Amino acid sequence: MDICFDNHDERIKYYELLLERNLEALPNFPLPEGYHFVFYKQGDRDNWIHIEQSAKEFTSYEQGLEAWNRYYASAEDILPNRMVFIETDTGEKVATATAYYDITGRDKSGAGWLHWVAVRRDYQGKGLSKPLISYVLQLMPKLGYVHAKIPTQTTTWVACKVYLDFGFLPIPQNAIHSRDGWRIVKTLTNHPALQSFDAASMDEILGKAIPDLSPKEQS
Repeated sequence: MDICFDNHDERIKYYELLLERNLEALPNFPLPEGYHFVFYKQGDRDNWIHIEQSAKEFTSYEQGLEAWNRYYASAEDILPNRMVFIETDTGEKVATATAYYDITGRDKSGAGWLHWVAVRRDYQGKGLSKPLISYVLQLMPKLGYVHAKIPTQTTTWVACKVYLDFGFLPIPQNAIHSRDGWRIVKTLTNHPALQSFDAASMDEILGKAIPDLSPKEQS
């Protein structure tokens, strides 16, 4: 492959992707030294926005604020048990993820939803994402969930590979509706969990991305 893709790359044709797995026998990844987990506390909204913006989830603070208001503003009372940050020993918040649910009400399965996983750009590659995901997934059974779902998209294909590494698989309906998206991920990751998908060509991978928050709305 001649093109080097970023871990959040808007050149990749956009497809919504949805994965699932049960919450038994979850893998555990310890944090590297110098970091620890903390839960959301009042006033952390801007920390969340800045992390997500740094990870290229948003192009502006205003867009991040809109997302916060859409997903979390009306539920801040439950975030101290659900929204997790990785913090440095100097008190700097550098990554976040949330054990949440489908805010649209369309998912009737009762699954927990892993929401808005992000590591600040300057802390990526330091081994933080898998400990973060592991920690938040392990919160879910304590919140009463036995099954988990994760929304993502082809433009964040590296994150998708991490979820596959955790044993998540495409939800069958999504594997049909977004089959070409999974073919793109197959080509970019060559992940063994996607053996049943044909690889996508470079022409199929490259396309005009659609900037939209809808995948998170499904989450």
